[in-house]
Amino acid sequence: SSKIRNMEVQSADGVAVLEDCIGFSLTKTISKVEEKLKKGVLPDCQDDDIFPRAGNEMGAEAQIRLLKAKLRVTQEDLANVVFECRKKADETQNLETRLKDTEEENARLQRTISLQQSQTEKYKMLSQEANKKNEGLQQEVTALEKVLQ
Repeated sequence: SSKIRNMEVQSADGVAVLEDCIGFSLTKTISKVEEKLKKGVLPDCQDDDIFPRAGNEMGAEAQIRLLKAKLRVTQEDLANVVFECRKKADETQNLETRLKDTEEENARLQRTISLQQSQTEKYKMLSQEANKKNEGLQQEVTALEKVLQ
């Protein structure tokens, strides 16, 4: 995702171009295709549906325009995909941050619960001791009342 985040998309003459494509030159690629078309040689992949059936009957200039249009659409699609990937990467980062915060809050709350449980046990013991002492004092009071009567 860091590679996607670092990609820059620019528009050159209305064509979206990724700066991060190492060794790729749009100008060189177009020049090579134009040279092949001027020599009358069609691109290597004739069966890959780049040209419609009627495309074989087009002139070189029309084929170049068609290829440039298809390239522009493809690069716009790529720019949209890169944008969506960046959005998803940002969203993922936000969710990871929220998850980390939630886990830290959970750990803090677990410590608080543990502390409160130990305090509850302590106060139960103190309460039991106070009740025993109270019972002993009640018996003493009862015994002293009998003595007084």
